[in-house]
Amino acid sequence: MNWKKEWKPFAVIVAGFLLFYYLPVDWPRFRGAIHEALALTRWYAREHVLLCLAPAFFIAGAIAVFVSQASVLKYLGPKASKPLAYGVASVSGTILAVCSCTVLPLFMGIYRMGAGLGPAVAFLYSGPAINVLAIILTARVLGLELGIARAVGAIAFSVVIGLLMHLVFLKEERERTAGSAAMPEEEETRPLRQTALYFAAMVGVLIFANWGRPAVSEGFWHLIYSAKWLLTAASALLLAVVLATWYRVKPWKVVAAGAAVLVAGLAWPGQPIVPFVIGLAALVAVLASEPGEPVEWLRSTWSFAKQILPLLLLGVLAAGLLLGTPGGEGLIPSEWVARAVGGNSLGANLFASVAGAFMYFATLTEVPILQGLIASGMGKGPALALLLAGPA
Repeated sequence: MNWKKEWKPFAVIVAGFLLFYYLPVDWPRFRGAIHEALALTRWYAREHVLLCLAPAFFIAGAIAVFVSQASVLKYLGPKASKPLAYGVASVSGTILAVCSCTVLPLFMGIYRMGAGLGPAVAFLYSGPAINVLAIILTARVLGLELGIARAVGAIAFSVVIGLLMHLVFLKEERERTAGSAAMPEEEETRPLRQTALYFAAMVGVLIFANWGRPAVSEGFWHLIYSAKWLLTAASALLLAVVLATWYRVKPWKVVAAGAAVLVAGLAWPGQPIVPFVIGLAALVAVLASEPGEPVEWLRSTWSFAKQILPLLLLGVLAAGLLLGTPGGEGLIPSEWVARAVGGNSLGANLFASVAGAFMYFATLTEVPILQGLIASGMGKGPALALLLAGPA
């Protein structure tokens, strides 16, 4: 037996045995942390997988199939102008109300289509932090100073992190650039306005379906919230028209899918999630039955989903185990966090950055959490550090 090759599996087995042998199942905090981890994962599955991730996976799949590689390379590719590439990537998330999980399939979509690693990572980092809803809510609840600092900091750090990733993987990026240079340039199969309208419809579904309740029950933002499902339906209807008109999907299938959604809405009034799920299922059925681009779109969407979703669920489970939920305790006591981030010291900022990297923030939930921490004595420096580290 070659022990040089076998010591790693042996070490893993021993470590696993010791972990389960000394598992503190009788420790109340451990049992509570297990409950919080499962509760957070259940909440995430109910609130984010269908409304956030499913539309995001379809958008990512569509990027891989319908967006011209030449267009991606022109603006975000390794040979594109660096100021243009990083400028576009760092502010593109402004219009997307996405959290740090939903942005992952979008990142993979543009990266696979030829975007440089640096600009793609800049988009990945800044997207969840600078969507317009998050910036406005931060400014209104935590103050204009923190709102502006969050927007500027997210854009600036996304560029810095993107450049660092580009330098770390410089050799791989050069090989990738050489490979893309050898590929023949693609021809545009349809006008840009058609592609833009197609993506606008899908982004509309993603944004309006996840529009959160504003802090006040009046004004423009509350008006949009009160009509969120009508706006979601309008975006879905636009997508249906675009698919039937320009994307080679048989109109009768689109009409049948729309009828199924309408029947579900009438059968389950007050439960918009039901017609939303029926709509997703109908879209899958329609795409699966259409050869060519539609079925390729579905295959690309499924490819992203099976790679990303299991890892996301494990990540949320780990975040709940360590830090619990806003209403419960994880393995790390919340009072330790509150004490560690008090004031504006270097240690408080460092701790806020590290803690933020291990915490899960759904879009906009970081604002009320930070509001409570600031009320407990958290300084503005650590608050900003947590805002910038959370999405990462």
